[in-house]
Amino acid sequence: VIALRSEEELKHLRVAGRVAAETLWELRKIIAPGIITKQLDEFAENLIRARGAEPAFKGYRGFPSSLCVSINEQVVHGLPGPRPLQSGDIVSIDLGAKLDGFYGDGAFTIAVDNVNEKIKTLLEVTEKALYEGISQARIGNRVSDISHAIQCCAERNGFSVVRDFTGHGIGTNLHEEPQIPNFGEPHRGPRLKKGMVLAVEPMVNMGTYKVEVMEDNWTVVTKDHNPSAHFEHTIAITDGKAEILTQLEEPGI
Repeated sequence: VIALRSEEELKHLRVAGRVAAETLWELRKIIAPGIITKQLDEFAENLIRARGAEPAFKGYRGFPSSLCVSINEQVVHGLPGPRPLQSGDIVSIDLGAKLDGFYGDGAFTIAVDNVNEKIKTLLEVTEKALYEGISQARIGNRVSDISHAIQCCAERNGFSVVRDFTGHGIGTNLHEEPQIPNFGEPHRGPRLKKGMVLAVEPMVNMGTYKVEVMEDNWTVVTKDHNPSAHFEHTIAITDGKAEILTQLEEPGI
């Protein structure tokens, strides 16, 4: 069953999305060579709790942290720990916030200091793919119209999209129906309706789309160990273009 959220529920989802967005914004500002990934996790948890919310990921299906911190060839679900970020790394930060029973979920990938042009392009294309997917999130379109737009953006730039992990519905649960793959033919799957709230999240690899899970049973890495990027927004289907509930912008703007 795909939930259609009322205007009252959307108000709650906007606030939860705002907590996630503001936390991601603050994290973006402190990422630098030498910072320990566990420090990022603690910083995020403190920010989320200071806003009266809970870290949505902590304890979810046994996940031990508030953040997923995925570095270089790590695609998603990386575990924070003692590893310091180094100049030339790219790091994907994914977090969720739960407030009054409603969820917001967002992610970005950022370069740590200087990276080469191809990696810069990977990040730019992945973020562009996110917005191209969101542009298809309109009443009357189908879920796979989002998927197809993401795949086309990535592949026309010489990259590949991860197929083993998907975007998802979100609302009063972190993961709800429908699943939103990042690939596929257009005009398939459930029709998009007003009130649907979705987490759209392209994961784009520099090499093969194939991935594997590491021995920690969480961290997903590219099979060929080439870099991967990940961007995500929680969006609501409205009468016009989709409303982005986790827009990464400076608080107060």
